Amino acid sequence: MTEKIITTLRDKKAARWTALILLALMMFFAYMFVDVLSPLKSMLETHNGWSSETYGTFAGSEYFLNVFAFFLIFAGIILDKMGIRFTAILSASVMVVGASIKYYAVSSFFAGSALEGALNSFWPSFPASAKLASVGFMIFGSGVEMAGITVSKAIVKWFKGYELALAMGIEMAIARLGVFAVFLISPRIAASFQNVSSSVLFCLILLFIGFICFIVYSVMDRRLDKQMSDSGVEPDDPFKISDIGKLFTSKTFLIVSGLCVLYYSAIFPFQKFATNMLECRLGMSNTEASDIFALFPIGAMVLTPLLGGFLDRKGKGATMLIIGAVLMCCCHLVFALVPEQYFTTTVALAAIIILGVSFSLVPAALWPSVPKLVENRYLGSAYSVIFWIQNIGLLGFPVLIGKSLAASNVGVTDPSQYNYTQPMLIFASLGILAFLLGLWLKYEDKKHKYGLELPNIQK
Repeated sequence: MTEKIITTLRDKKAARWTALILLALMMFFAYMFVDVLSPLKSMLETHNGWSSETYGTFAGSEYFLNVFAFFLIFAGIILDKMGIRFTAILSASVMVVGASIKYYAVSSFFAGSALEGALNSFWPSFPASAKLASVGFMIFGSGVEMAGITVSKAIVKWFKGYELALAMGIEMAIARLGVFAVFLISPRIAASFQNVSSSVLFCLILLFIGFICFIVYSVMDRRLDKQMSDSGVEPDDPFKISDIGKLFTSKTFLIVSGLCVLYYSAIFPFQKFATNMLECRLGMSNTEASDIFALFPIGAMVLTPLLGGFLDRKGKGATMLIIGAVLMCCCHLVFALVPEQYFTTTVALAAIIILGVSFSLVPAALWPSVPKLVENRYLGSAYSVIFWIQNIGLLGFPVLIGKSLAASNVGVTDPSQYNYTQPMLIFASLGILAFLLGLWLKYEDKKHKYGLELPNIQK
C-alpha cells in the first residue's frame, strides 16, 4: 500500500514566501523605529538639550531590560513554551507601547508637563525628555528583540530543508531596507516640522501596520500547525528549562555568541553615531551626511539574499564570518586613521560600501548556522541567549562611545566639530577580536563536523 503524502502550507512556495514577507515587514518597520533618531543626534543636542553622553546613554537604553532584567532569556522560554503565534503578538504589543512612550517623551505634549517637572527633580544633568525616552526605548527594545528571535524561529519552521539561508537573507535585507529608508526620511521630516517628534510619530504609525502583519501571519501559522498535526508529523520533544544549561556549556555555541556580540557591537552602536561622524569629518550638513550613510544597508540588502542562496547550495558559512570581520575592521580603520586632507566623500562612500558587504557576509552566515548547533525544541532559547549576549555589547558600547567622544572633545561645544578618532579605533578593535573568534570557530567546525561549511539545502 502506498502512503498518502499530505502537502502542508510550508511545502507550497507561494505560501512560505508570503509568510516570510509578513514577518519581514514588521522587522522593516521595527528597524526604522530603532534608528529614527540616529540621523538626528546634532538636532537633539541643539533643540532638546541632549549632550553626547546623554545621547549615548539613551542609545544604549534599548537593551537595558534585555540584559539586566534577563528579558531576552525569558523571551526565549516564552517562545519555546507558548509558541510562535503568541510570542509574535506579544512582541508587537510591547514594541507599540514602548514606541508610544518614546514619542511622547520627545513631543511638545511632554514639554512643560507635570511629568517633565517630576523627572527633572532628580539627575538634573540628564534631561527629563531623555529619561522618559530611555524608558520607552527600553520597553520597545524588549519587544523588538523578542520579535527578532520569534521571526528567526518562524523562518526555520517554514524553510528548514528548503531555502533557509536565502529566506533569512531576504528577511534581513528587508529589515536593512528600513535602516536605509529611515536615514533618508527621518532628517527630512524633522527638518520640515522643525522637531524630532514628527519623525518618531511617522515610524510609530508604521509599527501599527507591522502589528497587523503579525496578526495575518498568525492566521497562516495556525493553519500550518493544524496541517502538520493532521499529517502525523511528530512534534518536537517538549522544552525543558534545563536545556538552557546546555547552551552555556557548549563551547562552539559560546564562540558563535561571542562573535555575534563583537561584530554587532561594531555595527549597531556605530549607526547611532555615523551621521554625526560624517558631519564632523566631511564638514557637511546633517541631511547630506545622513544621505551618504543611508547607502550602508544597500550592500546588505542586495548581497545578503545572494550570499544566503550561495550558503544554501555551496556552504562556507564559517569562512564568510571571518571575511566579514576583516572587512568591518578595515572600514572603521579608514574612518579613524585616514588624514583629513585625504578623507573625501569618495573615500567615505567606499568605506561604507565595504561595511555594507561585511554586513551581508556575517548575518547571512551566522543565523542559519544556529540550527546546526542546537536541537529544534530549544532553538528559540538558543537565539534568545545569543541575542542576550549580543545585547550586553549593544547596551555598553553606545555608552562607552558617548563617554569616549566626550572625553576626547573636552571644550568642544559645536557638535559638528567633534574628533571621532578614538571611538572609531574602539570599533576597529572589535573587528580584530571577531576575526580571531572566526578562526577558532572554523577550527572547531573542522574538528567536530558541525556542518557550518556545508550547504543548507538537503538533497
